[in-house]
Amino acid sequence: MTKACLHCGDPVPSLSEGGDGFCCKGCEGAYNLINGLGLKTYYERRTIDPEIKALRPDEDGAMINYRAHIIEEEDATKTLYLMVEGIHCAACVWLIETALAKQDGVLQARVNMSTRRLVLKWRADDIDPNELVGTINALGYRLVPFDPCLLNSENQKSEKELLRALAVAGFATANVMLFSVSVWAGYSQGMMESTRDLMHWLSALVAMPAVAYAGRPFFRSALTALKSGRTNMDVPISLAVILTAAMSLVQVINSEEHVYFDSSISLLFFLLIGRYLDRRARGRARGAAEHLLGLNAVAVSVLLDDGTQSLLPPDQVKDGMTVLSTAGERIAVDGVIVDGQSDIDTSLISGESVPVTVKTDDRVFAGTTNLSGALKIKVTATGESTLLAEIVRLMEEAEAGRAKYVAIADRVAQQYGPVVNVLALGTFLFWFFIAGAAWHEALLTAVAVLIITCPCALALAVPVVQVIASGRLMRQGILVKTGTALERLAQVKHVVFDKTGTLTQGRAELVNRTEIDDEAVMLAASIAAASKHPLSRALCRAVGRVSVKSGVQEIPGNGLEWQDVRLGSRNWCGDEAAPLSAGPELWLNQPDKAPICFRFEDNLRSDAQDVITQLKAQGYGLHLLSGDRTEPVRKVAEDLAIDDWKAQCTPKAKCDALEKLDHPLMVGDGLNDAPALAAAHVSLSPSTAIDVSQTAADAVFQGDRLRPVIEALGVAKKAEILVKQNFALAFIYNGVTIPLAVAGYVTPLIAAVAMSTSSLVVIANALRLSRGKL
Repeated sequence: MTKACLHCGDPVPSLSEGGDGFCCKGCEGAYNLINGLGLKTYYERRTIDPEIKALRPDEDGAMINYRAHIIEEEDATKTLYLMVEGIHCAACVWLIETALAKQDGVLQARVNMSTRRLVLKWRADDIDPNELVGTINALGYRLVPFDPCLLNSENQKSEKELLRALAVAGFATANVMLFSVSVWAGYSQGMMESTRDLMHWLSALVAMPAVAYAGRPFFRSALTALKSGRTNMDVPISLAVILTAAMSLVQVINSEEHVYFDSSISLLFFLLIGRYLDRRARGRARGAAEHLLGLNAVAVSVLLDDGTQSLLPPDQVKDGMTVLSTAGERIAVDGVIVDGQSDIDTSLISGESVPVTVKTDDRVFAGTTNLSGALKIKVTATGESTLLAEIVRLMEEAEAGRAKYVAIADRVAQQYGPVVNVLALGTFLFWFFIAGAAWHEALLTAVAVLIITCPCALALAVPVVQVIASGRLMRQGILVKTGTALERLAQVKHVVFDKTGTLTQGRAELVNRTEIDDEAVMLAASIAAASKHPLSRALCRAVGRVSVKSGVQEIPGNGLEWQDVRLGSRNWCGDEAAPLSAGPELWLNQPDKAPICFRFEDNLRSDAQDVITQLKAQGYGLHLLSGDRTEPVRKVAEDLAIDDWKAQCTPKAKCDALEKLDHPLMVGDGLNDAPALAAAHVSLSPSTAIDVSQTAADAVFQGDRLRPVIEALGVAKKAEILVKQNFALAFIYNGVTIPLAVAGYVTPLIAAVAMSTSSLVVIANALRLSRGKL
């Protein structure tokens, strides 16, 4: 008779991977987890309540409905955002992503090491998120729905635990060292054995409880890994600490001459210093994304149909609702202003320090701050659909991308546990059976090998640089969208620019205001005020406040007409014999008067000249590809001294031109730039670009300056150098220290100091990217 799995109810194969009564190890792990939490009624409830299959227990034994947290996108893709607890290194990330990727129907499983957010995507309706979560729970990790506030509290909780453990280890280390010094000094002064044994017992009384308490972060992680049938870097560390302390206790009981409590507790002390500083460094690098995530965690004032207000959490605010944002509040939703006028601090989104004035029909975004007046906003997006959430996702995707160097580090880190354990065992066997060393000496040598081979430096080599690089670029208003973008930016040899909206501001400005009579300017502006045409608005901006003429008619394709006065194109109301302007123009035609030409230009970005000069000085090849007319393109090329330029380029022509260049960077914003942005080796797009161009680009930069192009290239090159340096430091450390440890020249204490120092050196090296000139 075929058995049914105790967890899922499926038939148990005769040769199953699980234990008795389970169809697989995943079900066995989930079953043990549930019973371990004391949820004995879970399986009883499931037999009478089918919906219980959608539930998973949290830490307190409560049931979590993961189906309620699924976000369904337009293309029928289902997304679940979870927070993973128990991640320590790149190997943990690799394990989780690999386990989920092997599940049928899973499209994407990506873990961000900094925010610990797991993004899980699938399409099939028959996939139960309960089973996907159970797969990771069975590996020893804990998953909960992602919550920015929970993220912050968990980080603080972890840091406090490490700090308390560090304090206990430090206190014990100082006292045990005092006893050890007394023993060492006593050897030269004829100390009696009874006095020596008393000092050893006092050391044991101080060290053993301290090891048990201060070692919990390592022991807990190691035990979780071993229960799930795997190893991590905390397994050999825990073995080293426990073996050293246990061996010392045996020596004390047998009244032996030497004990090693000082090595055991000092080892923990230095390991905890390294881990605490590592977490603090990651916290600094994570600050930008974590801060952004926290900005959504606010209450929202919703205006009801009867005019009253209701205070709701953001996840209960729906599209189409009207919310009230008062002066001084941070806006919590994306939406369109339906009433009110105010100044908005958009520095978080655009990087601009100057507030922007907004009024009815203008769009506002979550994360910006309302400075001066009350606004009524019609909601268009909340939560994970807001621009703020999209920015965070872009940052996380960039950090979590599997670039070449990340793949190298992951492959090495995942092989760490088995190799180190075998190497330590081999060291012990060699010294005890072949070299003839005492068992405790051979064991100490093996312990030193376990400690010194910890791959913390290697595991940190790439992630810490990526996090810090992304954070620096974010502060400069540059959002990196793909994980390999930094790597490809470092390889760029040619920079290709579009003209309109990229090298220029993409906004026409009147340039011959002083050449025209004030009366004619005011007349033209009062007619133009009745139109929303870009040139009409540019003319009104140049004049300022102006009254709007009544009875203005707009003639499609020609311009505006008021009584007998026309304002429009050259063909309709201008002088066709007049020389062509380099830029766009409007003509004013009044009865019995000569037509007047208003000339406009799309001005260069304020720092375009400086950026082009710097790029030339750095040895990049510069190119200008534009779909605009020849004359405006020629003028921009001459103003910026770009020798290689082409006008009236089709999208295909731009792609063809890029194929001829070696590792080109494309910078563009228009619809016709999208194919070129996708075809280039790497691409940048300004935030003013249309959506399709921003989607095609590898990075998006904010503001009206071109300086982010220099910054992105500089950070990418510096990041590549730092990654290579970190790899070199990690390999040099292991190449030098491992042979010394195997040869018996390194004590556990020295090994702990060396291992922690290697991690701190890698982090300190990467932190050089967070500040200073490139």
